[in-house]
Amino acid sequence: MTSINSCHRFATYIDRFYNGQSLLPDTPNNVKEVVGILDSYGYVLNEYQINLQHISKAEFLTVFPFFKYFNDKVSIDRILKHWWHDRINFEYAEYCMKVMLWHGGGKLEQYIESPEFRELIEPAIQAKIKGHPIIQLLHRVFPEFLPEQVRQMVYYNALGQFWEVMCEIFLTLGQAYNQGKITTIPEVVEWIKAGLVAAAGNPINYAVEINGRSYDILPPSAQLTFLMDVAVPYVEAIFFRGTPFLGVVSYNAQAHQIPVPQDAFTYGALYADPLPIGGSGIPPTLLMQDMKHYIPPYLHEMYQNTKRKEDDLLVKICQSFQKSMYCVTSATILGLAPHPLDTQDAREKSVNMAYFEGWMDRLLTSQLPNIQD
Repeated sequence: MTSINSCHRFATYIDRFYNGQSLLPDTPNNVKEVVGILDSYGYVLNEYQINLQHISKAEFLTVFPFFKYFNDKVSIDRILKHWWHDRINFEYAEYCMKVMLWHGGGKLEQYIESPEFRELIEPAIQAKIKGHPIIQLLHRVFPEFLPEQVRQMVYYNALGQFWEVMCEIFLTLGQAYNQGKITTIPEVVEWIKAGLVAAAGNPINYAVEINGRSYDILPPSAQLTFLMDVAVPYVEAIFFRGTPFLGVVSYNAQAHQIPVPQDAFTYGALYADPLPIGGSGIPPTLLMQDMKHYIPPYLHEMYQNTKRKEDDLLVKICQSFQKSMYCVTSATILGLAPHPLDTQDAREKSVNMAYFEGWMDRLLTSQLPNIQD
């Protein structure tokens, strides 16, 4: 199967889609890297999603959530490990949540900004601040402060639900690879795409319990779903836009190093330079540190057989992770294609081509060319 002729600079990548390939070349080493890193990522995501959903429910509008990273399992031993940093870096999960909240997008953002949502959450707010006169006064003087905190809780929960699905996809991918069922990059992409499609219609609902009573925050009537209302905004915010990292670019407005419009941001995972990983103030460093604890033996051996061995381990993990994110992006692009790739209808072919070229436009300045060797 071949594509319609395209004059796009990245037309060769569009051809790959039409020929059953992906953005990442299909080589044995790439398969090993991608599956291995997604397997370790799956374990980390499971920890992240448990904590995010815990915070959204157990720490709902808590003024000082000192123990929010402990999932209600507070002990002296865990506190000491936390202070010593012998733990999962849940701060990175919160970073992703805040990036999603800031960039917004989709029906989820529209709903939490609607009058309906504002009216729905007021009983939950009143129940939570009952008996707290100072917070009640704050709510009267600044009526938008607590609703904004609830909106943040929504993203804690929605991202947790998204990652709950993704960690299962990645962990079962690792199991399938170990069983010899996955041997190529296209099979990896198809596995991820199938998982996304299967979960596409999963409802995104969220309720909190306060004093024995349940309060809907994202009710079924909002009709929010996994793929279009959480997964797609996640890809947009984390894979493409992201946020500029402190110490890497200047925040000085006169320096003009950061674009003014949000939709012009290109600081996401698909654009990031792996070399700064390990540096102070670079959020993905926390994720790489978490994943290194779960690297499967075959990937660890692959890293050991390089010139620097583990001296640049976090950079190697970041490079593998970036490759894996191009596989996830390939699955997303293919899963959202407006028409089947084998369509014979001329209009549908044209719509598909415009769709793929639109994605390629966004990847022009990404790391895509650098992961081809």
